[in-house]
Amino acid sequence: MLDRALVDGLFPADLPEPAELEERYPPRDLPDGALVTRFGPSPTGFVHVGGLYTAMVSRDLAHSTGGVYVLRIEDTDQSREVEGADAQFRRAFDAFDLVPDEGDIPAPAGDYGPYHQSARAALYQTHVRELMRRGKAYPDFATKEELAEISDAQRTLKLPTGYYGRWAPWRDAAQEDVQAALDAGKPWVARFRSEGRVGERFAFTDRLRGRVEMEDNHNDVVILKSSDNAIRLPTYHFAHAVDDHLMRTNLVVRTEEWLSSVPTHRQLFDALGFEPVDYAHLAPLMKQEGGSKRKLSKRKDPEASVDFYLEAGFPVPAVQYYLRGLANPRLAEMPLAEALTTPLRLDEFGLAGPLVDTVKLSDISADHIATLSGPDVVAGVRTWAAEYDPEIVKVLDANPELVLAAIDVERVGVENPRKDLAKWSDFREAYGFFFPELFTDVTDPADERFGELDADLVRTVAADLADTYVHEGDQPTWFQQIRDLAHRHGFAPNPKTYKKDPDAYPGMLRDAANVARVAITGAQRSPDLYEVTRALGADEVVRRLRALAG
Repeated sequence: MLDRALVDGLFPADLPEPAELEERYPPRDLPDGALVTRFGPSPTGFVHVGGLYTAMVSRDLAHSTGGVYVLRIEDTDQSREVEGADAQFRRAFDAFDLVPDEGDIPAPAGDYGPYHQSARAALYQTHVRELMRRGKAYPDFATKEELAEISDAQRTLKLPTGYYGRWAPWRDAAQEDVQAALDAGKPWVARFRSEGRVGERFAFTDRLRGRVEMEDNHNDVVILKSSDNAIRLPTYHFAHAVDDHLMRTNLVVRTEEWLSSVPTHRQLFDALGFEPVDYAHLAPLMKQEGGSKRKLSKRKDPEASVDFYLEAGFPVPAVQYYLRGLANPRLAEMPLAEALTTPLRLDEFGLAGPLVDTVKLSDISADHIATLSGPDVVAGVRTWAAEYDPEIVKVLDANPELVLAAIDVERVGVENPRKDLAKWSDFREAYGFFFPELFTDVTDPADERFGELDADLVRTVAADLADTYVHEGDQPTWFQQIRDLAHRHGFAPNPKTYKKDPDAYPGMLRDAANVARVAITGAQRSPDLYEVTRALGADEVVRRLRALAG
């Protein structure tokens, strides 16, 4: 074991002692059974929806037990940090109601910080120094080339690869050799001295999976990285042990890819003298691809990014409801409001990865929007458009009465309201035709939307309806003028009549009505045309008909 003077000389002289840190970060004063959870995103890319899912679970479990949900930014891999990641985190947490009880985003809060790992270097170095003092860690000077040679030799001998036992040349190096390497200015990392042995087994109880058994860790893992200056940062493994102890986390929720790290983490907790945390390893979110499933991929799948849901404008309650249903299928059978307030239960999580299905999400979202009042729909569209489609905001401001009238078409006073909005970005396509600023007049009578009708006839029908248009009256009265229009221009009154002698007619009643529909809405399919005209008003209806009539 290296003497204390040499060990202490490896670290800044002003580091606190472990006992000081225990006083600075005391156990939390919380009710029995309260869970302290954390979410630890890394600013090396966009927020994955799986991260949103994990954060949601962590927050719910903490709050449902009277505990605390902490956000910790795990930014020790600064070479891969992406500019603007903190801003994206802020957008995601704000939008999906995942603002933490403690953390630096949206603003510094809490007594257990700093909450960026890059600002906690002294805490990690204190505990690495303590492990070295006790012979449970050591400086390692092996070069990349030497490590590669060790791995090659192990593979040749068909042995497990890694840095352990006789394959760890600096594990039991003499003090003189260590001092000589330091005097020569050789870079070093700190390695944990594992007591595990090749082939030994390890078991623990996962809060979600029950008893889990696997091979124990036998590697002397790196716990403190090399650095050209005194600011040395830890690896994920070591930061996890120190941070979750000092922040007094008692349940770590993370995906199953970290299962294999539990033996290493438990060894670190034991060596540091910390009470180990409990774990709940979630199944990862999956995607159906042909006849098989695979993990939702940052690289392949746009819906893996949280920004996908924000840019599309899926209402937050619909996304929350959908994700909660993936976690506990029982919640997917509840009304949305009830599901959002019913606590998640770990014993109801499945061990197979739930499928992310944006079609299903769209259905849920459309159902949710259909329950909202007109003003609530306008508010949702406005909030989304302010960020992603500013022209829509101008339209909403310029036409407040028309906006509400348009949204109410086939939504108010009906048993089955229209569900043409599944997300706020659908507004332009679904309702744009109501607004002169967004509507493009149909002026070509040969347009394919009129089917096979003769262009001259299309123009004539539009002109006739514009000249004779009557706006007043109930729906049957209003539609009678369309029947009369069709009759005047020789259209068959129904399909049966038309089929008897198709050459005798230019088309059917519906073809004549389609001229009016396309001229007024720009589409062959639209909400009830009578209700559309109520929203538009007589002047705008006639103006659009005359634009086609020429």
